[in-house]
Amino acid sequence: MPRDTQRAPFQWVSEVAYKNVHRIVSRGYDTTELMEEGYGVVDVLFVDYQSRIPLIEEEQMLNYVMILALEDGLSAPAAMSRIVARTKTFLTQAAAASILAFGHAYGAYSAFGNRLERYLKKADAQKLSLAEAAALLVKESAKEYESLGVSDLMLNDPAAKRMIARAEKLGVAGKYIAFMKAIVQAAQQQSPEPLDIDMLGATGATMMDLGFSAEATWAILAVTRALAAGAHYIEEIERHPYMRLGESLTPKEDYDGPPDRPVPPLKDRAKITQSGVCKSVDEWAQACEERKKLVGSGYAIVEEIEDPSKKSGIKKVGKL
Repeated sequence: MPRDTQRAPFQWVSEVAYKNVHRIVSRGYDTTELMEEGYGVVDVLFVDYQSRIPLIEEEQMLNYVMILALEDGLSAPAAMSRIVARTKTFLTQAAAASILAFGHAYGAYSAFGNRLERYLKKADAQKLSLAEAAALLVKESAKEYESLGVSDLMLNDPAAKRMIARAEKLGVAGKYIAFMKAIVQAAQQQSPEPLDIDMLGATGATMMDLGFSAEATWAILAVTRALAAGAHYIEEIERHPYMRLGESLTPKEDYDGPPDRPVPPLKDRAKITQSGVCKSVDEWAQACEERKKLVGSGYAIVEEIEDPSKKSGIKKVGKL
């Protein structure tokens, strides 16, 4: 077949970067020259995601955020890294597993940020003050305070409030931090329990005031945490031997299910079987309640029917 010159051939096109035998260029800047001039990795994050060299105050603030986000002790991402490490995999696989722990419940920066965006746009459209928009957001969020960056997690830990204070001191606090502070006040007024800003709220609002989108925030902080996951991987394989399939034992003392029982002969099957078929609505409702008591059956889980991508504020999967 002759080549069709009337149709454009498939090719990768990027505004972010290109590379040839002489150099790597990001958003027009030669990356080697950036390093030679003394710019650091934090500066290049602004170049890659925002196509600009940041103010020194912005560079300092992002450095602050990334250091706080990098290590979180034996949290879920670190535990994932350690579990994968024991199965004799490469460090990069373990670090990737740690990033997978950043679900919508753990570090949901995209969901948080996109929600702020929606309500700030609503405030502009409806001529609402930040306080009015924040009260509406809290009211319509059905008391899901943790997804708003407000919880009881940091009532005694000053880290979140100190991040906001640092942003204000550096002069990089803007409308997102102002809105976040209004959300905290609204949540405190509506909640019967004590609440305050947590790291999701402080970090998410600060990153967006630095000009990063909700998705860029999630990407940067997840990968930042993966850097610490590498240290956890190394420690795990230095402290413990690799674990072969079937080698790990689960003692009976750690089991709290039904007691040991004999396997009935197949000829007696009809005597001991129970049907799972419910013949009435009442019977079905009673069976559901009983099944909820069976841990591991899944009946006690409230299924999240909505596409997870919509939790992030994205209206469809794929292109935004």
